[in-house]
Amino acid sequence: MDDILMETEMNMESAMESLDKRLTNIRAGRANPAILDGVMVNYYGADTPLKQLATISIPEARQLMIKPFDRSTIGSIEKAIFEANIGLTPNNNGETIILNIPALTEETRRDYVKQAKQICEDAKVALRNARQDAMNDIKKSEATEDEKKGMEADVQDLINKYNKVVDDKFKEKEKELMTV
Repeated sequence: MDDILMETEMNMESAMESLDKRLTNIRAGRANPAILDGVMVNYYGADTPLKQLATISIPEARQLMIKPFDRSTIGSIEKAIFEANIGLTPNNNGETIILNIPALTEETRRDYVKQAKQICEDAKVALRNARQDAMNDIKKSEATEDEKKGMEADVQDLINKYNKVVDDKFKEKEKELMTV
């Protein structure tokens, strides 16, 4: 019986990790190196994550600076940023690449909040699916009715806990996005 609960909690935890990753990718008008996490650079024929080829720093609140370890990769990095379609235009000065993060308009902020709300709703669906799987496993188990009821209550407590975490993360992201 504890296996069902542990497996359910692991599934819910992985849904939370996915939620965190997806929420990080929503820009808030400030420089955040995580914006570049999905950028893959063609480095000697192999797709390599950008953060393995360069240091990424934040010289100003709305600016990212990328300094490649190998200067010959600067063109490839610039091309990869264009192809990643993250809405940022790289400025190459021969040694570093500067990415200026534009200020968000009110309309853009609202769109990002809608996007965050959808991502949080997707996480809640994943949590409900994990709960449904657990409930099915409990019904199939050899436990007594009382044990089954107790397990179902434990699973419900788990989903309530994680749903609250999702709601809190959404409120936090909404506040971050709407703060000028």
